[in-house]
Amino acid sequence: MTRDRLERHQLWFYVAGFCLGLGWAFLAPGARGIAEILVWPLLTVLLFATFAQTPFALIPSAFKDVRFMTTALLANFVLVPVLVWLLVQLLPSVPAMQWGLALVLLVPCTDWFLTFTHLGGGDMPRAVSLTPVNLLLQLLLLPIYLPLVTEGVMPPLSFSTLTPVVLLLVVPLILAAICERTVFTLPAGQRIQSGLAWMPVPVLALLILCVATANGVTWVASIDVLWTVVVASLAFAVLALTLSLVLARSVRLPAAHGRTLAFTLLTRNSFVVLPLALALPAGWELASLTVVTQSFVELSLLILGVRLVPRVFPIHGAI
Repeated sequence: MTRDRLERHQLWFYVAGFCLGLGWAFLAPGARGIAEILVWPLLTVLLFATFAQTPFALIPSAFKDVRFMTTALLANFVLVPVLVWLLVQLLPSVPAMQWGLALVLLVPCTDWFLTFTHLGGGDMPRAVSLTPVNLLLQLLLLPIYLPLVTEGVMPPLSFSTLTPVVLLLVVPLILAAICERTVFTLPAGQRIQSGLAWMPVPVLALLILCVATANGVTWVASIDVLWTVVVASLAFAVLALTLSLVLARSVRLPAAHGRTLAFTLLTRNSFVVLPLALALPAGWELASLTVVTQSFVELSLLILGVRLVPRVFPIHGAI
C-alpha cells in the first residue's frame, strides 16, 4: 500500500482500533491496566514521528509570503479562538466536555493538515512553511487561551500532573529538531525520516485501541453527552470552512492558497493535546473521550473535504 492510499484509508484503521478496544473494554476488563500503560510509549512514538516531519528550518523563511502567513495566523490564533468560545457557550454545562472540546479545537494540526492539503490540491510549500510556526505558537498560546475560552472552568492540574505531559511534548520536539539538523541530513537519516512518515497512521490506530480499551465503558455510558460533541464538531467545521472562504476572498488569495487556509482551519491538533487530556485526574475522563470523538468527526469530514474544498476554491486564479 502506498503512503497516499494509507492516508486516504486511515479512517478505517482508526475505526477498527476503536471497535476492537471497545470490545476488549467489556469482554476483557483486565486489559484496561495494560492499555493505560501502553498509551504513554505510543504517544511518545507518535509525537516524535509527527515532529520529525515538521520542517523547523523553514521558520525564518515562512514569512516571505506576508499576505498568506498573516491571514493564516490571524485566522488560527485570533478568529478561531473566538469561534471556539462561542461554541463552548452553547454546550451543556459539563466541564470535562467543555474543556476537552476547547482543548482540541483551539490548536491547528501539523500532521493531518499536510496530508489533506496534499490530497486536496492545496499549496504544499506554504503548508510546509506554516506548519512549524503553527506548532510553536500553539504550544505558547494554549495555556493562555484555555482559561479564557472556558471562562475559568479548569481541571485540578498539579505540578506532578503537568510535568510528565510537558516532558512528553518537549523531549520529542527537541529531539526531532536536533535530528533535522544532524541525523536527517545524512542519507541513512533521510531513510529513517521517510520511514517515520509512515508511522503516525498505524501508531495512532494502536493508540486509539488502547484509549478505547481503557475508557470504553465510560464512553458508552457518556454517549448521550458525546452526541453534543459530534454536533459541535460539525458546526465548527462549517464555520471554519466559511471563515476560510471569506478571508481568502477578502485578501484575494489564489485558489491553491485558499485551499491551504481551509485545511489549516479544519484540522485540529489532537496529537498534541491528547497527552494532557489523558493525564487529567479521575472524574475528567470525558475530556479525553471528547478529544477522540472530535477527531473521528474531523477525519470523516476531511475525507469529504478532499472533494469539497477544491470545489469551494476552484483553480481560476485568485478567488
